[in-house]
Amino acid sequence: MEEKKQAPTNTVGANDIDNSKQIEETRIVKTDVGNKDGQNKCPKCGSTDISVNTNTGKLRCNFCRHEFNPEMVEGLEKDISKLKGQVLASGATDIVADTKDVLTFKCESCGAEVVIDTSEAMNARCHWCRNTLSVNEQIPNGAVPDVVLPFKLSKNDAKAAIEAFVGKRKFFAHPKFREEFTTDNIMGVYFPYMLVDVNSHVKFVGQGEHLVRRYTVGSDDNRRTYYDADLYDVTRDFDMTVNDLSIESSLDKLDKKNKKKTTNIINAIMPFDTENCVKYNANYLKGYSSEKRDTNIELLKPIVDEQTKDVARYAANDTLEKYDRGVAWSTEDLNIKGQQWKAAYLPVWLYSYQQVSGNKKVLHYVAVNARTKETMGSVPIHVPALIAISVLIEIISIIIMLFIESNYRYILLATGLVYYLIMYNRYRNSGARHKHELQTVKNVSNMKMEDVYVKRRTGLSNSRMTGANNTRVSGDSTGNKIISSLIERNEVASFVKGQIDKQGQKKDKK
Repeated sequence: MEEKKQAPTNTVGANDIDNSKQIEETRIVKTDVGNKDGQNKCPKCGSTDISVNTNTGKLRCNFCRHEFNPEMVEGLEKDISKLKGQVLASGATDIVADTKDVLTFKCESCGAEVVIDTSEAMNARCHWCRNTLSVNEQIPNGAVPDVVLPFKLSKNDAKAAIEAFVGKRKFFAHPKFREEFTTDNIMGVYFPYMLVDVNSHVKFVGQGEHLVRRYTVGSDDNRRTYYDADLYDVTRDFDMTVNDLSIESSLDKLDKKNKKKTTNIINAIMPFDTENCVKYNANYLKGYSSEKRDTNIELLKPIVDEQTKDVARYAANDTLEKYDRGVAWSTEDLNIKGQQWKAAYLPVWLYSYQQVSGNKKVLHYVAVNARTKETMGSVPIHVPALIAISVLIEIISIIIMLFIESNYRYILLATGLVYYLIMYNRYRNSGARHKHELQTVKNVSNMKMEDVYVKRRTGLSNSRMTGANNTRVSGDSTGNKIISSLIERNEVASFVKGQIDKQGQKKDKK
């Protein structure tokens, strides 16, 4: 294992992270030690015709049928509570400017030279002897990650999951989509992610309210509900580690608000069982497509910090059952003692359909987590049909309202609109996302709790404490804010190019 130091990296958008202290020391760990470009051979017979057994996750020689276990990454810190400073696996380091996408390998079997375009594929066959050549040694262009999570779900199982998802949404689906829908064109894709381990200390300070009494005053139209609550000063101080916080490392997938693509769908099928990732081996990519990462950690750090704070906020909620009216945190101090980054390829079965309406085009996705079978998607809606049914429901609701004497009968006026919104969301799923604040693996220790009674508040008109923010989630909005800012200024391409050029200049100076 080779380790080296690199200069501290400034954090983009650090001003967006209140009270967060950023780590400075950076250590790089080589994760591809022992890898060679050119050929991956069966340890038993030497054949390069190797595939993956999706049932076991093992590599299998297609010549002698020998199966062998994948390698695991070595050299990274396993006890996250001991993390200090910043540790980067070598596949997560910055993209280098002068690294070429096109590489030439010399076949060890027959001597022929074979070209591999890493922007399109990570392996190829020698056109003379049919030996498989692959890129295993990391090249600093974002193409080769540190770890890969092998496909586990078969294509047939993925097709069945997509057909079942769409089948439940065919009533309001656009007629053209229903006519053209087929799962024959689904693709297995490895998407690039950053997996981040975090060692942190958290301190939250604020006030919380506990409901004492709920009562009503007046009658009929003058009837009002009020609340009495006890107010407390609340402090939570604890250590927290986060394992494999998963962040998309593709600008395209980070832009979850893109109106031309339903990219939030891919985020929504998380989490992955990343604890089963293995050392990157190009054989895992055979038969699947893959996408290169185009972001450096400089861009992703603000997202990681804010999502870590979300995880901490929900971890603190486990100790706040008493405050049923909520807690308003005035201070949220996240002190990151250590972070560990590794680049990963995670597997997705993907169906896509482009809906064209005049000059407007929208690319709809249905995605399946190729490990857990979690499925989420967006189905094109036949809006006139949905509006017609919603109006019919509204008319029926108005008729029913005329025969009801209840003071709440006017709620029925919203029935048609509510139905429309529910159905639209069921088909589009624009709000679907990975709930990182709940689904990320974390460990809390050394919890210190302080609750001091302040006073009783009476005659409150709100059912929830004013300013309560203990259920707030801001990690997603931080990512959207950064990407939207780049898009609005047309700086996505220039940002990536600027980061790459910066690394190229550093290399030239050396």
